[in-house]
Amino acid sequence: MKVTVRRLDARQLRAVADELADLLIDTVEDGASIGFLAPLARTAAVDWWRERADAVAAGHLALWVALRDGRVVGTVSLAFPGKPNSRHRAELVKLMVHREARDEGLGRRLLTVAEDAAVATGITLLHLDTETDSPAERLYRSTGWTRAGMIPDYAASPDGVLRPTTLYYKRVGTGAEADAAGRLVARDGPRT
Repeated sequence: MKVTVRRLDARQLRAVADELADLLIDTVEDGASIGFLAPLARTAAVDWWRERADAVAAGHLALWVALRDGRVVGTVSLAFPGKPNSRHRAELVKLMVHREARDEGLGRRLLTVAEDAAVATGITLLHLDTETDSPAERLYRSTGWTRAGMIPDYAASPDGVLRPTTLYYKRVGTGAEADAAGRLVARDGPRT
């Protein structure tokens, strides 16, 4: 079955919030430490996704979904900081693939889509955190992300156990955002 990946605007995000909630619940039930404890109530999951729509509309968050037969089976987002000295970087957040769509390269594909989009908007540095020794950590290492360090007891896993997180970064793009003296060139406004 063919999987398509597309970026959502705020209206589209609200329209698929229920499906994204199903994906989030599946990911939490599978034990991924992505900010939620189990069991995750469906209403809380739907509300969480709907709350992201304002950030998407403002250009502070870019969100992609992977669709198989019109149904959401994966997602990834880039969060853009609002500070003028940080406009060259973004945080990769909430890379999720439904259990039924795993082992097909979809996580790697979503990661590539986000990285390519970052480069297209002038981002030169990406960063993320992920649970230490998780399957996601293996994905990031295999795709050229650099381990920056580990923080013990960073977040609770879905079952409430404190777990360490590993920080990663990746330089992307050409660095064209710097002027001849190496100073960052200011970019204003939301990313589209």
